Amino acid sequence: MTGSEIDRMARADPNGPGIGHLAFWAQPEEQRADEFARLRALPGLQFVPFGRPVPFQRGQAGIHAVVRHADVVEASRKPKLFSSEPAANMVIDMPPWLAVYFDSMINMDDPRHSTIRKVVARAFSPKLLAKLEDDLRASARRIVDDVVSSGGGDFVAQVAARLPIEVICDMMGIPARHHDMVQRHTNTILGFNDPEFTGISRDYLLRHGAPAPWHIARITLRLLAAGRELTGLVRKLGQERIQHPGSDLISALVNANPDGERLSPREVGTFFILLVVAGNETTRTVLAHALRLFTEHPDQRELLLTDFDGRIAGAIEEIVRHVSPVVQFRRTVTQDCELGGQPLHTGDKLLLFYNSANRDEKVFADPDRFDITRSPNPHVGFGGPGPHYCLGANLARREITVMLRELFTRVPDIRTAGEPEPLLSFFLNGIKRMPFTISA
Repeated sequence: MTGSEIDRMARADPNGPGIGHLAFWAQPEEQRADEFARLRALPGLQFVPFGRPVPFQRGQAGIHAVVRHADVVEASRKPKLFSSEPAANMVIDMPPWLAVYFDSMINMDDPRHSTIRKVVARAFSPKLLAKLEDDLRASARRIVDDVVSSGGGDFVAQVAARLPIEVICDMMGIPARHHDMVQRHTNTILGFNDPEFTGISRDYLLRHGAPAPWHIARITLRLLAAGRELTGLVRKLGQERIQHPGSDLISALVNANPDGERLSPREVGTFFILLVVAGNETTRTVLAHALRLFTEHPDQRELLLTDFDGRIAGAIEEIVRHVSPVVQFRRTVTQDCELGGQPLHTGDKLLLFYNSANRDEKVFADPDRFDITRSPNPHVGFGGPGPHYCLGANLARREITVMLRELFTRVPDIRTAGEPEPLLSFFLNGIKRMPFTISA
């Protein structure tokens, strides 16, 4: 097959790059939303072939795009039919030597998933989250102190990325001297398609639609190095906390609870990568987009500020719906079945596109409109209903609430001051940098 034939296959829309092509994800949000609206109107599930030969991949040479809200919800509720194994957070199957670092509970089905989730759920109970409130407020105050002193700069680096890293590392009991390293490796993992973090030319990626096999080898080595250092740090701390437990989350996870359950230092290491990547990116992305949205929609900003406590909960749900920080997760079909009128076979791969489900016209009136009073708002921005619904959703809500309250109370005139620089990714709706200004 020629390169031009592969490129044609990768296009779901004959007039432009389709959702299987990285150039599609470099387009403005409005264009992407229009394409997903077109796909939702088509019958069945659209098959998107891989644009290139994919390393470590067996079986089906592409994925079925699940773009309607009802289909995303159904697949999420049926984990026995639509499995998270062998990988939910990667389109390709991870080789065993990479899975050592990234095979967290997000890539597991029951009973392994429920066993680990039960242990780590203790960290996200309402009681323990309430105890975090003072720490969250203190972190937010320090961050806004620095914002006021700076008068402006990069909102992502100074606010959106800083808060979740501080909170997660403090929860885990990771010393402050390691925070920069954690942030650096988190960026590497999250930016595995972005030229800044891969060293691959943007022109090459947009022309060919995907990294070449030799590029994937380079990306894999970078992921391997990041995973090794992050899990190595937490494994070491876990071994120390078995002997000398403290009040942090690592101590709670590696030492048996009243039911005798605990995680091994290795399991704590892979859980930490999940927590620092998923937890960090959700909060960071929502905070960055929140400032962008409230700058672009001053009427919604005014609505929020006239009754912050009464409207912040609805505002957060609408930001998450509108932004969809995590664009998609993968599922693998375990037996012949049907979804959305589409026959599926054992081994078929699906991508659940949360961004599309959150703009489904059959569920959300005027779905492209940003409306913090929207109700009901059954978005799937934290995942669909079922066993893999985001365990840290309530922590993310608390972080965003505390940070926005501190910002809008002390610097109500904070605004974006230019176009955000988006992350090039088909997995995350991330922002790398975004200039801001204040009138204190």
